[in-house]
Amino acid sequence: MEKKTNAFKAEIAEMLDLVVNSLYSKKEIFLRELVSNASDAIDRAKFLGLTDKSLIADNPEWKIQIAANKGEKTLTVSDNGTGMDETDLEQNLGTIARSGTKKFREMLKEKGGESLPELIGQFGVGFYAAFMVADKVTVETLKRGTETPLRWESDMSGGYTVSDGDRDFPGTSVTLHLRDDQLEYLDWWRVEDLVKKYSDFIAYPITFRQVDPPKDEKDDDRKRREEREAKPLNTMVALWKRARKDVKQDEYDEFYKHLTHDWEAPFETIPFSGEGAVEFKALLFLPKRATMELFMPQQKRGLSLYVRNVFIGDDIEMLLPSWLRFVKGVVDSSDLPLNVSREMLQDDAIVQKIKSAVTSKVLSTLEDLKKKDAKRYDEFWSAFGAVIKEGVHTDYANADRLKKLLKYPTARTDAGKTVFLEDYVKDMASGQKDIYYLCAEREEDARRSPQLEAARKHGCDVLLWCDPVDDYLTESLREFDGKSFVDIAKGDVQFGSEEEKKAEKEANEKAAADLKPFLENVKKELGERVSDVRVSTRLTDSPCCLVAQEHAMPPSMVRMMRAMKQDVPDEKRILEINAAHPLVSKLKGLDGDAFKDAVALLYDTALIAEGSPVVDGARFAKLLADLMLK
Repeated sequence: MEKKTNAFKAEIAEMLDLVVNSLYSKKEIFLRELVSNASDAIDRAKFLGLTDKSLIADNPEWKIQIAANKGEKTLTVSDNGTGMDETDLEQNLGTIARSGTKKFREMLKEKGGESLPELIGQFGVGFYAAFMVADKVTVETLKRGTETPLRWESDMSGGYTVSDGDRDFPGTSVTLHLRDDQLEYLDWWRVEDLVKKYSDFIAYPITFRQVDPPKDEKDDDRKRREEREAKPLNTMVALWKRARKDVKQDEYDEFYKHLTHDWEAPFETIPFSGEGAVEFKALLFLPKRATMELFMPQQKRGLSLYVRNVFIGDDIEMLLPSWLRFVKGVVDSSDLPLNVSREMLQDDAIVQKIKSAVTSKVLSTLEDLKKKDAKRYDEFWSAFGAVIKEGVHTDYANADRLKKLLKYPTARTDAGKTVFLEDYVKDMASGQKDIYYLCAEREEDARRSPQLEAARKHGCDVLLWCDPVDDYLTESLREFDGKSFVDIAKGDVQFGSEEEKKAEKEANEKAAADLKPFLENVKKELGERVSDVRVSTRLTDSPCCLVAQEHAMPPSMVRMMRAMKQDVPDEKRILEINAAHPLVSKLKGLDGDAFKDAVALLYDTALIAEGSPVVDGARFAKLLADLMLK
């Protein structure tokens, strides 16, 4: 045919400039787009061949080949798919934003096709990503069922040419004449890295060939190159699309390691499909251990997103709530709404439905694990329990389900053991109406806390909240099974039956009246360090303890916030005195400096008992030494 020069359509100058300079965030995306187009072309050929056997009479071995020519600075992506004729070239490459794949799907739908092939392209701009790295692009193509090969060529100057081509078998080859600053894409290792990153699960083998190996290439180097070029760069195995019964656990384990670079097999494997209004395939994994980045706020994390086996991104947080950020895996869907560059999701109802389904599936898995294998659930909880707790605070829709998964150590359990909230409620003491808890930085500090004494006396167990996130839960974890959570280190807490509470209240009021002058003197001596000094209902063995106002921030949270350089106002606490303790009788008889020193020691021991640092360590050490000498 006579060589024809055509102008681009659809305001080409502005559109091409947008595609090349603004649409994609990374230049390397061009290879994903070209490989995706090649895969689509093969899919179309296979599908059309089902009804027209003549189109695939050559019985092709479907494949995609990438060839590098360092001497000519060209990179070529070839397929043996449908190919294109002159009309196709004009419509698909001469017009921006006109997707041949999309048009093909629409045509099949109009004809009532029941089984549509999963094609990737939908925007008609991916091909032009080639101009991000090339100053000229040449396309050689031969459409199946025709005999005229064609060549399309453009240097993005505003037009393109179509002429007779040289291709002698069906399919398409796209040759990029790379710019001098983009020659890295001619290296095998770079191409391999991009194929594994973006196109690893394309269903057809993708191979690499060096067109112009060095003339002085040594035999060993030649042998290694030929062995390398004989192997596909991609694995082609999209396990999430296979039924679980057809996949061995070893295959899942290897896929998980390949996906996450973890050296261990996953703790749990969760393959499932979403059907109905939104269709998708997912393959999720629960790791065995928490990694360091789990609590790094700036660390991007999420599921790996694929659209018809093509990688879109691995930090797609929109598909997973933040409290499930430890979950690894893949989501693949034809329904996902991507932006034009296919680099990010658009936030809409489809995304939320997939997110809801993924979240519910993980919760169901954990609920089953809780019922069927308590030991394994404990292993999971010790690794990720702190993150699960975040969900109670941030995910209102799933908070009730999450509460049933929470586990805590208690004052009565052995160190290292935990109980579910429902088990705590079943074992509550007779007449106990509330769920008691105590916040501390360390479990051992909580177990030694004086605030537990009265609870133990009345047979009441106490949850020990020792994770940093537990302090935040006080705002959202307010009730479970109709029972309120009560911090035993705050306000005026009493234990036991109503009769016992009444009797203790009367005894405390009498003791407070008897000790009134002493309590006033202690409060005067401590001054601004406390808001009040009173007789305690909490203590049975210890002489004193510090408690907070009912709505005050726990001291462990105060210390954590200050460690994070946060400005936290001082909240004066209450010093409670055990009126029955022998030490109180001794202190009542002191005056002058002896009384001042004793009160200082009393206050500092209350700080130490709860795990807080003393304000003046040097003075405390001196007073303690003087006391020991006496």
